[in-house]
Amino acid sequence: MPKLSVKQAEQRLIKFALTYPEAVLEHPWGHDAVKVKGKMFATFGGESGVKGEFSMSVKLPVSFEMALTLPWVEATGYGLGKSGWVTARVKGGSDFDIETMKGWIDQSYRAIAPKALVKAL
Repeated sequence: MPKLSVKQAEQRLIKFALTYPEAVLEHPWGHDAVKVKGKMFATFGGESGVKGEFSMSVKLPVSFEMALTLPWVEATGYGLGKSGWVTARVKGGSDFDIETMKGWIDQSYRAIAPKALVKAL
């Protein structure tokens, strides 16, 4: 796991999320959200917006329960956790597990995107 700054990790993961068909970056609520067909599949910045902390929320219909066993992952607020959304929070200077987070972005895209776009992958 490479040592990345919060900004570097966020930029790499947003760039990765934008490689999916019809993915677009928008900025609702003052943070970054990657959407497909108007629906979010990954958000960055989180509801607390703590400076120096990386935050990413994704929908994990397959690995939700497993993700919650990690000490830096919690069910997403605003009732989204009930629908399988998790929020990962990592303090700046910590090791980022970029590959796991990329896998979560992939899982979230596949859960949110229309079936025709998922088939195109």
